[in-house]
Amino acid sequence: MKDTLEKLAFNRHRRLRSSKAMRSLVRETELTVDDLIYPLFVIEGNDIQNEVSSMPGVFQLSLDHLRAEIKDIQQLGIQAVLLFGIPKAKDAEGTGAYATDGIVQEATRLIKESFPEILVIADTCLCEYTSHGHCGVIHGQEVDNDASLPLLAETAVSQAKAGADIIAPSNMMDGFVVATRRALDDAGFTHIPIMSYAVKYASAFYGPFRDAADSTPEFGDRKTYQMDPANRREAIREAQADVEEGPDFIIVKPALSYLDIVRDVKNTVDLPVVAYNVSGEYSMVKAAAINGWVDEEAIVMEKLTAMKRAGADLIVTYFAKDVATWLKA
Repeated sequence: MKDTLEKLAFNRHRRLRSSKAMRSLVRETELTVDDLIYPLFVIEGNDIQNEVSSMPGVFQLSLDHLRAEIKDIQQLGIQAVLLFGIPKAKDAEGTGAYATDGIVQEATRLIKESFPEILVIADTCLCEYTSHGHCGVIHGQEVDNDASLPLLAETAVSQAKAGADIIAPSNMMDGFVVATRRALDDAGFTHIPIMSYAVKYASAFYGPFRDAADSTPEFGDRKTYQMDPANRREAIREAQADVEEGPDFIIVKPALSYLDIVRDVKNTVDLPVVAYNVSGEYSMVKAAAINGWVDEEAIVMEKLTAMKRAGADLIVTYFAKDVATWLKA
């Protein structure tokens, strides 16, 4: 047998896996706290700290609890948060989204006044604020693309005036990036970047988010404006169209089941690529971990590393605080 082996020619790949130190030395992909963006759900009212039933460890927070949360986030080394608002009242045109005293605007002011070094990313959509739960203006039973754009642009300007560092339009209306960019520039916010949800699929993985943000559509679904999960080439068309309109970041959402899309987008565009590790991806791991079926830390670190390996420069994740804690250990 020894003589037979000596005659065989093969590579000894295990040499570079021989110890923890050796594996670290040759590791190709590193996940750091600087890669993380933490989503927050801010709600109108006082003394509210509601845990989302389908997302253990995630809370709807009123402003009087937000300061303590941001302090905790900052101490963990997380540099950016993504704000979603939950208003007391909703209407057909989502006026709370662009109100001067809207919940995201007020939360932004609070964060920037107390923690100016924290980057505030404002999600720019109408779905949390409309009585029908859709991301734009409804005419009949359809979302009116062009009628929605001025309201979305107004929302972006309102968020920028409140102090948002980055505007993140997530509505998937055609032309939303150019409408947002033009409105920001006209209002004097040429320095504010846009983080575009350029590639956003109509995914079943969003279910728990809709509990958290109270944004389930009153009728129908969002398949006429969000993308078909079966389509790959369409993602490139969407990303390229957005690049022509002037964003500064490109988001792919969801992430875990769309790593091929993350890589395709990374290979196509010359902008930072953001992977959104969405609520369903979070809740499945949390449920399995609570039941003792998986090692939560190992699973989370593996899947977020996979997102970076696929090409993500940044990751939006509800696990951000957990990951920051694990990285410090």
